[in-house]
Amino acid sequence: METREIELETGELLVTDVTAHAAELALGRGDGLLHLFTPHATAGLGLMETGSGSEHDLAAAVERLLPRTADYRHRHGRPGHGADHLLPLFVSPSLVVSVLGGELRLGTWQRIVLIDPNRDNRRRRLQLSFLAAQR
Repeated sequence: METREIELETGELLVTDVTAHAAELALGRGDGLLHLFTPHATAGLGLMETGSGSEHDLAAAVERLLPRTADYRHRHGRPGHGADHLLPLFVSPSLVVSVLGGELRLGTWQRIVLIDPNRDNRRRRLQLSFLAAQR
């Protein structure tokens, strides 16, 4: 099993595309599974189309589902930060992608994304592990 950890700077973005990092680890490795994990209490991983307005739609959906109000008991950080800590219940912090012939098996428009509404901490870690298929 090949494993690596990378650091990301998310800036002000809710959605950070990490597909290139995943594709780089899978490249030339044959068939198997790529597991991604982000060890953070406010982040998750998903598959989505990017660049078509979906990021804006996701931000609006997250705001509707987890409004940034002062109503949360978890209150350190910016107002509404308690909502950030609920996101991983809806967007898993881990994801598994099939790899065939050293290439990610994603749909035409699918991208692997890190989703993190926490603006108090913009540095994130992403762990990637490739498990080769047994022949």
